[in-house]
Amino acid sequence: MTLQEIRIKARELGIKNISTFKKDALIRQVQQAEGNSPCFRGIENCGELDCAWRDECQS
Repeated sequence: MTLQEIRIKARELGIKNISTFKKDALIRQVQQAEGNSPCFRGIENCGELDCAWRDECQS
């Protein structure tokens, strides 16, 4: 997902000041706003197979 797409998603979730976040931090904000653990790139060999960010996170 591109940074622009992530910003759109963040805006839809009501996240404020989205332009101040770097990509990884913005993804964590989106995860948290969706009620998930804000763990993007924080867990090696993550077992969460249905995560929308898994491919990019675990690469």
